[in-house]
Amino acid sequence: QVLRQFVRHESDTVGSLVLERSMNRVQLLGRVGQDPIMRQVEGRNPVTIFSLATNEMWRTGDSDVTQGGDISQKTTWHRISVFRPGLRDVTYQYVKKGARLYVEGKIDYGEYTDKNNVRRQATTIIADNVIFLSDGGTKEKV
Repeated sequence: QVLRQFVRHESDTVGSLVLERSMNRVQLLGRVGQDPIMRQVEGRNPVTIFSLATNEMWRTGDSDVTQGGDISQKTTWHRISVFRPGLRDVTYQYVKKGARLYVEGKIDYGEYTDKNNVRRQATTIIADNVIFLSDGGTKEKV
């Protein structure tokens, strides 16, 4: 029954269009790698871009319960793009390197040609929500 809520059967088609739900959702919690930049390509709306680092930590060894084993860590860098006008401007103005952020959005895979005329692939998170969790440790004491 749950599956029926997400997938509509062929009898529910409009013409030859099959209506089915899908999801492309990303949630990230991490630290900003560099101050955001704002870019505008001719004929398009501006975009604020920054990188976000997320860390994964695990203990190597036989048991997670004991203190034995070494702790390993992997950092993954994510390219974040903010297109929504209000959010784009606030993000550009207030996000700084080192700030801790929660970002929600969708993942986008694209291609571009670099300056050496080589085709490259790029993975970007298109943010539709950014929550500021800290100011990167620059807060003054009151």
